[in-house]
Amino acid sequence: MKHIVAIIAMALSLLAAPAFAISLDEARASGQVGERPDGYIGAVSSSPSKEVVTLVDSTNRQRKAEYQKLAAQNGQSVSIIEKLSAEKLKNERLKPGQYYMDAGGSWKKK
Repeated sequence: MKHIVAIIAMALSLLAAPAFAISLDEARASGQVGERPDGYIGAVSSSPSKEVVTLVDSTNRQRKAEYQKLAAQNGQSVSIIEKLSAEKLKNERLKPGQYYMDAGGSWKKK
């Protein structure tokens, strides 16, 4: 299991940030997006801007492709990889004050 977590960490760091008007880090820092418990990001606002929607969709497509690749390489289900990634992202990437979604679907600040 530690091996899978290390691979996830490496893969997540390799995901290139798409060239949008707003980066994932900027969107996190400004409270526009947060990490969901399924390993993907979501818009914190119920009415996000078009640029945030585009960022969320693109980032989640990249993550899904990476999770599927990691699952196949490690003989694990995609859902296991997603769950492990979600915990790692929440615990290691989010800074205090940034958002994550709890298991009940509510946005919380770290």
